[in-house]
Amino acid sequence: MLSWARISSVSLLFAALVVLPLQAQNTEQLEVGPPPRHRAEPPAPGATPEELEKRGDELREDKNYLDAVDYYQASLKHAPGNAALLNKIGICQIQLRRLNESKKTLERAIRVDHKHADAYSNLGVVYYELGVSTHQSGNFSKAIKMYDKAIALSNEYASYFNNRGAAYFATKQYERASADYATALQLDPDIFERTSRGGVQAQLPSPEERAHYDYVLAKIYAKSGEPDRSLHYLKRAMEEGYKDIKNVYKDSEFSTLRKDPRFTELMAAKTLAIPD
Repeated sequence: MLSWARISSVSLLFAALVVLPLQAQNTEQLEVGPPPRHRAEPPAPGATPEELEKRGDELREDKNYLDAVDYYQASLKHAPGNAALLNKIGICQIQLRRLNESKKTLERAIRVDHKHADAYSNLGVVYYELGVSTHQSGNFSKAIKMYDKAIALSNEYASYFNNRGAAYFATKQYERASADYATALQLDPDIFERTSRGGVQAQLPSPEERAHYDYVLAKIYAKSGEPDRSLHYLKRAMEEGYKDIKNVYKDSEFSTLRKDPRFTELMAAKTLAIPD
């Protein structure tokens, strides 16, 4: 796990639905929340840059991103050329959905330090999120370029490959996406357990694409010798109505899993698709 001081990228679900008044019983709804508010005391004038940054880290860990930005910016006044601080500010701005501000902040971090891999990766996250919100494929291509640069500088972080895999998946480059997901899994065996709920899977626009994503993960886990997780994602793919589920009988990645009685039981059950 990376420390907060060396955090890499983030790729989260942001969803808000406007809800009209309905009968309270038997409903499950999301409501638009209030805008973020300052909850912490403002930075003390006499605090050292180190104290300010540490307090910013604490606030960010508590998901108090608005106040964290204030503390990071106060610390940045003492060291305007601190790329690590700029990167942290950019992360908080992503969390606050201030994507254009984050883009400028991360570009500034890169100008300060052309070898700051995290800043490239996080800028990739910004472009990815812009692609999701605007449905413009060019943003996904820009995200891939940023991830390429991050990986060229440092190829030891699973999140870089996972993020690039998500961008490849969004542009329907499924083979490249699978290769990156496999690398991410090698670097961090639990990465998909942390990201499948709030990451790319949650942002895919249709049940068909979510089903395809789950099927890809099932293949990766099967090839990695993790039958439990493979069966879990295979069932999810079936529930989402994956149209090419019969490929499970010919894809080589499932050759060992096909000998597992649980596989036979799952396929015999013919799990019905769950309506979206």
